[in-house]
Amino acid sequence: MKKILQSPYSWIIVIAGLVLVNWIASQWHGRIDLTAEKRYTISPATQELLQSLDEPVTITVLLDGDLPAGFKKLAGSTRDMLQEFREIGGNNIRFFFRQPGQGISDTLKAHLIDSLHRMGINPTNVRARTKEGEGEEQRLVYPGVIFEYKDRVSGTDLLQGQSSVDGINSLNNAEALLEYKLASAIDKIRRDEVPVVAYLTGNGQPQGYEVYDLIEKALKPNYGFSILPIDSVPVIPDVFDALLIVKPLTGFNEAQKLKIDQYIMQGGKVIWMIDKLYASLDSLQRSQGSFLAFEMGLNLDDLLFKYGVRINSDLVQDLNCTQIPLAVGSMGDRPQMQLMPWVYFPLLTATNNNPISKNLDYVLSQFPQSIDTVKAEGIKKTVLLASSVNTRILNTPAKVELNSVKNEEDLQTFTQVHIPVAVLLEGKFSSLFTNRVSSAAKDSLANLYKSPFRPSVNSSNKMIVISDGDLVTNFVSQEKGPLQMGENPFTHYQYANKAFFLNCMEYLVGNPGILETRGKDYTLRLLDKKKVDESRSFWQALNIVLPVALMILFGLIYAAVNKRRYTRG
Repeated sequence: MKKILQSPYSWIIVIAGLVLVNWIASQWHGRIDLTAEKRYTISPATQELLQSLDEPVTITVLLDGDLPAGFKKLAGSTRDMLQEFREIGGNNIRFFFRQPGQGISDTLKAHLIDSLHRMGINPTNVRARTKEGEGEEQRLVYPGVIFEYKDRVSGTDLLQGQSSVDGINSLNNAEALLEYKLASAIDKIRRDEVPVVAYLTGNGQPQGYEVYDLIEKALKPNYGFSILPIDSVPVIPDVFDALLIVKPLTGFNEAQKLKIDQYIMQGGKVIWMIDKLYASLDSLQRSQGSFLAFEMGLNLDDLLFKYGVRINSDLVQDLNCTQIPLAVGSMGDRPQMQLMPWVYFPLLTATNNNPISKNLDYVLSQFPQSIDTVKAEGIKKTVLLASSVNTRILNTPAKVELNSVKNEEDLQTFTQVHIPVAVLLEGKFSSLFTNRVSSAAKDSLANLYKSPFRPSVNSSNKMIVISDGDLVTNFVSQEKGPLQMGENPFTHYQYANKAFFLNCMEYLVGNPGILETRGKDYTLRLLDKKKVDESRSFWQALNIVLPVALMILFGLIYAAVNKRRYTRG
């Protein structure tokens, strides 16, 4: 070794060694995740997905060019995550970063923007510094990713479901959800078969423009879809993986309830979106300021009670709510309107770390009712959405008024906290109709319809109960037509209703392992500004003096060692 180092060609050996080390490092990577929340550890479900790819997935990230600092950080985290994906998936993961619209004509750029919008990728308007001394400009950033697999193309908006006014926290949440967003998109685009969803009708469920976004933008692009009139079939076919019951207006008879019950006992998944009381903003506007919310008589109480929940005959009012136009005075003979918070439209959020609603913006509700969980053997109940800590319950007969909160004393009555509005039920459900079905009906089910009556499910099943049918409906504008699900028609703020609904669907009929990655924490560890200001001089001096002192110390030690070695010689 000594001879090699003393050789005149030692520099060649050193360079060759460095090249070899760098080549090995480029071929094999490794790192240890020391973060408390394991933010850099890819979940086993994602690893299994990436290793099972049989053809390449091309991923184009639309975060390139001169970006604001927060989006640069998101782009860097996306690059790191995709690098991890490529380490696991090999050549079947290919990714590129592009700046949308760069170097193309305005006409082509308009087509591109329209295509991105149809894929669900929406722009974010940000302020960015132009040049030194030239101030700031408004700029559109498309925080999206395009996936290509075989002949299929899909898009994912990295900020979907995040607050558009929460700045750094929204970008932080988007980073926390990167693995889920990317893995979920890959999982969906590679599927040769998709779950089939039935939209149940026959009891006054909406089928017009008010569910346009639900059906055309949320369900059809992601699932097989069919409208199912409940009286058109003797039993609900097991070809349907999930059943949606959205805002029925008329009561269910016992035969209809038996069909739904036996569909669940056969393993079918159900999302119930039920308004027990009739109340709508249109009714309020037609009634000139107030009306009584009344029970719909849906006849579903016993069925839901058997499964483990009860929707109460009340209305949830919340000080954490969205805004609608209210009359605050008059100018001449015309009312003077102003956007004001309205407690009947609460903004719901998760109260725990369940993967369905964690890291989401608020979900907009309209006249929700409270939900109680009740004893049901073997059923696990998880609250997905609840009100804030400033809530009250308006019991029936519930009078809905435009000006519901009149004074400070009214404000003091909002003392209830976290009233459940959406609940996940999991376990071995038992049939409401055990010992209630006649022998003739059982024979018909078994022999004629080839669907024997089941008193309970064979294995664990799951359903979601939401006490607000309007959670998935959309407002309709005279100028724009159907708006997006969760969009306030007066402020045009987009809440996270669609993201929440799609997460519910994914949990029921998708890959539960990948959805679990939504539960990751991504702690934003910011410096304490007060401590930074107090110790600024110390750290500046330390950063200047310490490197110089270390160099001097190294020089002294090196000189002392050489002197000692040559003295001995």
